[in-house]
Amino acid sequence: MKIRIGYGLGTRTTTNDQDRFGALVDALERLAFDSLWLSERLSGDCPDPMMGMAFACGRTKKLKVGMSVLVLPGRNPVVLAKSIASLDRLSNGRVLPAFGLGVANAAEHQAFGVDRKDRGGWFNEALPLMKRLWTEDNVSHEGKRFNISDVTIRPRSVQEPLEVWLGGIAPLELKRVGRHGDGWLPSFCTPGQVAEARTVIEQVASENDREIEDEHYGALIPYREDNEELSEQFQAILAARNPDANPDDIIPTKSGLEAVVNRFVDEGFSKFVLIPTGEPPSWDDELDEVASLVKHLEN
Repeated sequence: MKIRIGYGLGTRTTTNDQDRFGALVDALERLAFDSLWLSERLSGDCPDPMMGMAFACGRTKKLKVGMSVLVLPGRNPVVLAKSIASLDRLSNGRVLPAFGLGVANAAEHQAFGVDRKDRGGWFNEALPLMKRLWTEDNVSHEGKRFNISDVTIRPRSVQEPLEVWLGGIAPLELKRVGRHGDGWLPSFCTPGQVAEARTVIEQVASENDREIEDEHYGALIPYREDNEELSEQFQAILAARNPDANPDDIIPTKSGLEAVVNRFVDEGFSKFVLIPTGEPPSWDDELDEVASLVKHLEN
């Protein structure tokens, strides 16, 4: 099992100008981190994932890029399929597509133009269509939301096929991973919780004549500084999403990262995205320190 360590920026990041974002990308490439993952929030300071991924790909040779996650409901799946395939081609196969329904926020829903109740149906129609567009010629589709006839997307991606990562741990989200996902990357979960949820994903995948590779299970792990108390924002997130869990199992201190990653590895998980809860003064210093703590876990 190959252990891979990536790094991400959450929706609260203010690393969004050329110098700061460039310094982050350069440090990740220099230290041979596996990947950079960018979150989406239209009303937040974080950079648009597609633009940030393109910037990072143009600046690097080896660093992979992914979204954690890009909101799919409200986007034209044909246009998005073209954009992602083009970026994968231009980056020589370094794109990791990851999609979600979007945050439960009325302003965000209004911006994407999709009612909350329709997001699941939109997602379930759009994602299979995108997968067909990445692999087939002359694609025709008649659905509730999209109708196309004999559409072929060019250029083809370098990765064949492009593998889609999904998140979430609610029952409907787990079933969606089993039906449509090629990888699973949940957040704010304990190792024990993801191990239990994985059995649901594998059962649903089997029922749909699918199989998710063993090495395509991972987790997003936020972390805080050793002397940093958990902020009220993250306390609220934990209270809403995982109130019974030990906070140190979900948002460890920096020095506790290795132990938490190893617990996930013991449960058969191998892909990790580390996300800082705050903004370091220097990305070079921060990533040098994080790399010294966890990069030796890779194989």
